[in-house]
Amino acid sequence: MDSRQLIVRPLHTEKNVNDIRDANTYHFEVDRRATKTQIRHAIEELFPGRKVVDVRTITVRGKKRRTRRVIGVTKSWKKAIIKLRPGDTIDIGY
Repeated sequence: MDSRQLIVRPLHTEKNVNDIRDANTYHFEVDRRATKTQIRHAIEELFPGRKVVDVRTITVRGKKRRTRRVIGVTKSWKKAIIKLRPGDTIDIGY
């Protein structure tokens, strides 16, 4: 799988920004089939010169949503939390 297909998008929330400042960790939405090793190699390929120290993954389950009488479920997705070595940063636009 291509690195650009593996990493879907960076996540931008208040918790994520605080993690970047405090612990040098970045949050990304990744493909559900991606493994930790694949994610590590994709980040190091997309952002040359950066060294990934740790990768943690979470599968976020879809939530129930109701529209009038129809009850549906949003899509489940996978989140990766990437920790870089001290001194490395990724400019992802915020």
